[in-house]
Amino acid sequence: MRFNYGPHALENLVERRLDRAWIERTVIDPDSTELDPNHPQRVRAYRVVPERDGRVLRVVYVPENGGCRIVTAFLDRGRRSRT
Repeated sequence: MRFNYGPHALENLVERRLDRAWIERTVIDPDSTELDPNHPQRVRAYRVVPERDGRVLRVVYVPENGGCRIVTAFLDRGRRSRT
């Protein structure tokens, strides 16, 4: 799968100390997904990140042919791990 990071997503990587591997793992093998209610072409993928004390990473992306465009990613304060 090919990952294309938009400018906002690239800023998030640095500012929020996120690892590309976490983002890509979340898209490929999420714990859960949902459509973005405000932008139905976007998908929200969630996954627990053990490397960040079990916090939940939210990745918003747009599926594209052969891959996806990452819009944003952040540790979701409102979402809790079920462990």
